[in-house]
Amino acid sequence: MIDDKWAVQSPDAVAAEFGVDPTAGLDPAQAAQRQQQYGRNELPAEKPRSVASIIVEQFRDVLIYLLGVAAVISVVVGEPVDAAVIVLILVVNAAIGTTQAVRADQALAALHHMAAPRSEVVRGGEQRSIPSVEVVPGDILLLEAGEAVTADARLLTAAGLQVAEAALTGESVPVLKSAAAAARSDQAVPVADQTSMVFRGTDVVAGRGSAVVVATGGATVLGGIAHLVASAADVRTPLQRRLASLSLWIAVAVVAIAGAVFVAGILRGEDAVQMLLTSVSLAVAAVPEALPAVVAITLALGAAEMAKDNALAKRLPAVETLGSVTYICSDKTGTLTENRMHVDQVWTPDGSAAPDSLALVVGLSNDATRTDGDELVGDPTETALLDFADAAGFPQWPREAEAPFDSQRMRMTTVNRSPDGALWALCKGAPEQVLPRCRGSEAETAVAADAAHEMAASGLRVLAAARRRLDGLPADPADAEEDLELVGLVGLIDPPRPAAEKAVAQCVSAGIVPVMITGDHPATASAVARRVGIPVAGHEVMTGVDLDRATDEELHRRVADVRVYARVDPAQKIRIVRALQDRRQVVSMTGDGVNDAPALKQADIGVAMGAGGTDVARGAADLILLDNNFATIVTAVREGRRIYDNIRRFVRYTMTSNSGEIWTIFLAPFLGLPLPLLPLQILWINLVTDGLPGLALVREKAEPDVMQRPPRPPRQSIFADRMGWHIVIVGLVIGGLSLTAMAIGYFGGSANWQSMVFTTLVLSQLVNAFVIRSERRSIFQMGFYSNPMLLWTLIATFAAQMAVVYWAPLQSVFRTTAMSWQELTVCIVLSLGVLVAVEAEKLVRRRLARRQPESAPLVTT
Repeated sequence: MIDDKWAVQSPDAVAAEFGVDPTAGLDPAQAAQRQQQYGRNELPAEKPRSVASIIVEQFRDVLIYLLGVAAVISVVVGEPVDAAVIVLILVVNAAIGTTQAVRADQALAALHHMAAPRSEVVRGGEQRSIPSVEVVPGDILLLEAGEAVTADARLLTAAGLQVAEAALTGESVPVLKSAAAAARSDQAVPVADQTSMVFRGTDVVAGRGSAVVVATGGATVLGGIAHLVASAADVRTPLQRRLASLSLWIAVAVVAIAGAVFVAGILRGEDAVQMLLTSVSLAVAAVPEALPAVVAITLALGAAEMAKDNALAKRLPAVETLGSVTYICSDKTGTLTENRMHVDQVWTPDGSAAPDSLALVVGLSNDATRTDGDELVGDPTETALLDFADAAGFPQWPREAEAPFDSQRMRMTTVNRSPDGALWALCKGAPEQVLPRCRGSEAETAVAADAAHEMAASGLRVLAAARRRLDGLPADPADAEEDLELVGLVGLIDPPRPAAEKAVAQCVSAGIVPVMITGDHPATASAVARRVGIPVAGHEVMTGVDLDRATDEELHRRVADVRVYARVDPAQKIRIVRALQDRRQVVSMTGDGVNDAPALKQADIGVAMGAGGTDVARGAADLILLDNNFATIVTAVREGRRIYDNIRRFVRYTMTSNSGEIWTIFLAPFLGLPLPLLPLQILWINLVTDGLPGLALVREKAEPDVMQRPPRPPRQSIFADRMGWHIVIVGLVIGGLSLTAMAIGYFGGSANWQSMVFTTLVLSQLVNAFVIRSERRSIFQMGFYSNPMLLWTLIATFAAQMAVVYWAPLQSVFRTTAMSWQELTVCIVLSLGVLVAVEAEKLVRRRLARRQPESAPLVTT
């Protein structure tokens, strides 16, 4: 919780502690000495990482090491083209990763643009305009409407001073400031309730005041947030964790398989050099060197699709992370709501549906204006009231006098002249200040008070409106604030975005838990949560005070049951995100303010608002919603799930194909067959079946039930849902079919037996690519033309294989022989056995799925 040391002290005590006369300010010599003591009024900049160190980081991965070894091996076996392709993949992968890392480091730099370039201060008894970086503790700041606050300061005077703190605290309504000290208590006063303070990074929207600076630069609340952003851990995405695990698994498997094949060949009596080349070639084939490129391209294509839907991904891994999200922690103001006040409810004593008198009072006792361009200008509450009054068609009566709103009176009164010449006192303000000044019985007053209480309990900001006909113009308009006639109550709220409720419902149906985290009042937060469909009933609302009292163990236990957090500060947002992550949840944090930045960076995926949000939030985030529409995140989640499905689809395909090659070579000696393939033929199979078909697979459309499935458990292996068994068994089928073709040719006395096993292995993998596009849906249900790119790729690959077998120049290179049409038919028919096997597996999966209950959507261990 932020320190409230200065907020609870009197203005004179604070000025005395800083040794400054509020009327004269610091003298220039004092200011120069303090500049040396405290430093410039700017946020500390973290030393940026060098580009060289970022590039080195891109190569710290097991799969990258494997690809490097594969490149060396390719050169050894006489395949410099393969080596060049692998090196190109490594360079492209490093370039993409470096670009992402450089962008991620821009979050802290954005904080330096938050301060206004100059500040009005009192020095040496004179008002001066100085560069903001020269402001020092003890300076007397002069505040006016339209100016940015450039340092944390304790108010000395305040006249109708209102400060917009939404970017810092999440408070949707400008805060009315006062020089009166905050009440002392056992708990520290939250920033949002420190009405005697103003903070760097906020804006004055009304009134004026003066304040003594108590903190500058990194010592400000904003500086503390900068520190939190810098200290927030860089979280590895679920995809990065899964690929790291896959890389390690592949590394172990490749070494074991290559060694086993070499030993088996030697025991069989094969030539040692030939077996070494075969083992090395098989090792190269077993390493899916296209995986980094396919993943990068898949994520880039997904990012492009998201951008079309107004979701801009800054880091490519974040594109897939959305598909793994289990919790979406959303800010309220400007994210779920429109960030503008709106009259939501009205109450009148007679229950009239068209309260003309109410519209008259709130429209005339109002300082907001409408420009020639029909834009409302002024305090957000007053602009909302004027908009409400305009809709009711209230008349324009000239104003003769006014008693302005202030923090002590909590009301505003104007004296206006009606068309018949009569004078009317029109008053609006807090119900507890206006109702006691209205005529009527105690019972009538009690009814109005109950109505005001009920509206406030539902999260509305309530104002009472009253009027009185005057006999003449009073010397002081405040004198007319007695014996008033109550005309009604208005309840205002920052309304939810139109699409927010539907978006939240879609998140819930997808097994994602929506949580609101805001600096706003608990009642307001609960009201908005109920309106957008975030389940509040049966779940506690946790405040910043509650968070301060809770230990890490208590928070870890309670965090699964809380759906709304209110009055929280930036450090507490990080605690919430970390507590969820400790429960193995994948957390998305959505926000737009400076106060959201640390949590955006800590979260597995930070989502910032693109329009109207702060540079700091956008800099710390992984994904930016260009239209500020919470519903856009649902579209992004859908795309994220599709992307992961396609990456998993590629891994499933390429590993199964590699498994088929391994089984073919490994089992042949045990069946009394010679070595099935030459090293160059192995590399050809790897080239034509992994690359283009794999890229075509990642263009698959989303499965129909993609948003009805629960999120993947965060620690779930990429081989989950029996994919490992699929790789082994379907790979064995491919190997068996290929060896069958070989046996038919070899034992039948055909000289083309090697071309037959070579061709059957290639065609079996092409059939495999076509049928594994869905793990459960039949290929006949999906249709043969739903992925045109894959269809044409398979046709082109088939043509390339035919050229290798039947075109003389390539025959000499790959040592193939032309098969008869009967032998080719055998190869084609056998390869279709893969379709039968995979479709049978899908049928079994569908039947098992119908028998099993749905899995729980969340992991709460």
